[in-house]
Amino acid sequence: MSQVPDHLHYRDSHEWIDAATGAVGITDHAQHELTDVVFVELPKIGTVVKAGAHVAVVESVKAASDIYAPVSGEVVEINEALSNDPALLNTEPFTNGWIFKIKASDATEISSLMDAASYRQHIA
Repeated sequence: MSQVPDHLHYRDSHEWIDAATGAVGITDHAQHELTDVVFVELPKIGTVVKAGAHVAVVESVKAASDIYAPVSGEVVEINEALSNDPALLNTEPFTNGWIFKIKASDATEISSLMDAASYRQHIA
């Protein structure tokens, strides 16, 4: 069964966001579906995105998957560690495997995302 941390917010496309830090990544469920991640195309710092917009790409041995912004805002940090070790998305999807951090332009957008209980139902 997939881990679903209670303090995060989730998109139906399997991205999570930590409202406190702005960190964004893919869920444990998503990394299980992708299997072995071999490459991450990180966004550029300073990129401004709308909620639901394509921001990054994760490539696995099975497929390439687009990563979408959970909220509108500006990419303020990227996880450079993924360039050398993309498998962090598989081994530590909620800690060292975050992909980028976003400075939300409208903090109320977080309330439109799923909480952990809703996401658990979504993947059940």
